[in-house]
Amino acid sequence: MNLWRGTRQANRLRRLSRLAAILVMLAPVAVEAQTVRPGRVVTDSLWSYALGTYKQVVVYLPPSYEQSTARYPVAYYLHGWSGNETNWVKAGRLDASMDTLVARGMPEMIVVMPDGDDSWWTTAAGLPDVPACVRTLPSYAGDPATFCVPWPHYDDYVAYDLVRWVDRTFRTKADRAHRGIAGLSMGGFGAFLLSLQYPELFSAAASHSGVLWPLEWAPDGVYARVAGTPDSVWTATRSGAVWKSRQLVFGRDTTAWYARDPLRMLDRARARGVPLPALRADCGDADLYLPGNRAFRDGVIARGVPIAYEEHSGRHDWNYWRTQVRGSLQWLAARLATP
Repeated sequence: MNLWRGTRQANRLRRLSRLAAILVMLAPVAVEAQTVRPGRVVTDSLWSYALGTYKQVVVYLPPSYEQSTARYPVAYYLHGWSGNETNWVKAGRLDASMDTLVARGMPEMIVVMPDGDDSWWTTAAGLPDVPACVRTLPSYAGDPATFCVPWPHYDDYVAYDLVRWVDRTFRTKADRAHRGIAGLSMGGFGAFLLSLQYPELFSAAASHSGVLWPLEWAPDGVYARVAGTPDSVWTATRSGAVWKSRQLVFGRDTTAWYARDPLRMLDRARARGVPLPALRADCGDADLYLPGNRAFRDGVIARGVPIAYEEHSGRHDWNYWRTQVRGSLQWLAARLATP
């Protein structure tokens, strides 16, 4: 009888020990769930003088914004081709990533996600045919009044209309040191182009799978391709809706394409003697834009300019961008959190 009681007590102690071990493992999860305070996502609109229309914008406000009077750094996140201002939250879950990173100690910042249509975030080489745009409006475009803009100056829209509106509307640290920009695909191109075109506005720029070597698609005669070079693999892909949008935005001559080439934009900024933004780029190892990212990286390094460059497993899709956005958020927050 005593032996049976001893065995039963030993079994009970083992069960309690296992339960205690499980509770210890679950404790960090429970603590993190309790301490992750959500930020707030708001949607608003602003009038753009550069575009001649209203544009929608989604803004992430950090967890402490409502309870404080502090001012915050700002990171602008640009969407890709055929995207809109909701993509980074709906598909990329940027707001959830921000909440988690802030809970783990990352400095807070405001994140602004504007609508840029299929603009490539620059001024088009020519004026669009607005009636034709309305007639052939893509299914993802939404309101033709805001998509088919009469005066496509999307770089001025971001640098002047949007930045000024954000600094008037929210409690921002409204200076270069506390302002950064990032984007994916077409938005990665836009982030580097805008930061190098307006280096007095942005102190850091990050690209995910960006179109960083647009000369891959330049018309014959603009860029002399050498067989076997990274960009030559793209010569067979110059067709479809994306290609047509590039033709409208980038034009058909050397001057128009070179004016929108990020490497040449970098050269012009250096010639002006202005402080250059910090640069970061990443790309998936199965991404069709990988050769262009490597070509851009090599061009930057050849000029003696530092760039943080990474390659990860992944394709040109939201599975990759959802995973990698935390890297750019942390990188930007660290650089924009200066006193």
